[in-house]
Amino acid sequence: MTTKRQLFKLTLGLAAAACAAAASAADAGPIKIGLILPMTGQSASTGSQIDAAVKLWMAQNGDKIAGRKVEVILKDDGAVPDATKRIAQELVVNDKVTVLAGFGITPTALAAAPIATQSKTPLVVMAAATSSITEASPFIVRTSFTLPQVTIAIADWAAKNKIKSAVTLVSDYGPGFDAEKFFDSQFRLNGGKIVEKLRTPLRSPDFAPVLQKVIDAKPDALFVFLPSGQGATFMKQFAERGLDKSGIRLIATGDVTDDDQLGGMGDVALGVVNSHHYSAAHPSPANKKFVAAFEAANKGMRPNFMAVAGYDGMRVIYKALEATKGEGGQALLDAMKGQVFESPRGPVLIDAQTRDIVQDVYIRKVERVPSMGNQLYNVEFDVIKNVKDPGKSK
Repeated sequence: MTTKRQLFKLTLGLAAAACAAAASAADAGPIKIGLILPMTGQSASTGSQIDAAVKLWMAQNGDKIAGRKVEVILKDDGAVPDATKRIAQELVVNDKVTVLAGFGITPTALAAAPIATQSKTPLVVMAAATSSITEASPFIVRTSFTLPQVTIAIADWAAKNKIKSAVTLVSDYGPGFDAEKFFDSQFRLNGGKIVEKLRTPLRSPDFAPVLQKVIDAKPDALFVFLPSGQGATFMKQFAERGLDKSGIRLIATGDVTDDDQLGGMGDVALGVVNSHHYSAAHPSPANKKFVAAFEAANKGMRPNFMAVAGYDGMRVIYKALEATKGEGGQALLDAMKGQVFESPRGPVLIDAQTRDIVQDVYIRKVERVPSMGNQLYNVEFDVIKNVKDPGKSK
């Protein structure tokens, strides 16, 4: 009888403890994630891709962690840094968010960095790609990529494929500077010659004047980096100026042949060799499942490299919150560091020292794929495994 009474009391005690824990979790309120994205303006495609991926992750994995509801607060900054800073302050001070995430371009990520540091709020960069971003705050973690990561691969490929001279054309801001610098150094290291370096404005660029300079320079190849969303306009003007028939080879980072816009570029994009960390045509089972779910949830919209970074960013946040049982601050940041998992893009690691992503980089060629509706895709034909950001060691 004594044993039965003790067991009954123990059961009651456990039940009471569970009720108390549930009540405590409820009292704590929801876990809030502040998602700052450019939903309007020139970078709106970045915002729509990441927003769709965040929603897909939550639809597949639920909206509760440690008994608390997860609430995503989406804010549009229009890719304007002053707006980003104000929104980040409001999210931290007024909404009491546990995590900040998103950040479509480098200037917006840098604008929010001091707020993350001061408030000890982990900030997950899902898009911006300048190498130095993670050095702007000890609370920044990145799930996208860096330009040095993907640029060195195409520079090596060019030098090995009879390209002796090149002109570089990049957007005039942080990632463009990284792309220009690392293509230049790696291409020249392999014996190549840079004929000219050209830059275009970040906002509303007109490519015609710089493309005429490329024609006049007569290089073997033109290397291009442009932010997501500008590739279609560039490819149209590239064809209009006759460069597709000039004998000058176009090589690029994968931002230019972005999956989100590739279908509308037409035959001018065929054969463009580029390097990047994600293609919707990546043949892994994990990616096929991701693409099918993404397209089903978004009326056939094809996921791009921004989408996969948003999807993986939510995974990093969720797994860290599960580890800390909803606690934020330094504990949450520490739980993000060192995560290793299989992404739709391939195997990835969040480097514990740099808080940056380590991932495979693929060399791809734009082709029509009969088995995928004869649509244009970036088809991978080579891979460089486990690439760290080279910018961290320069």
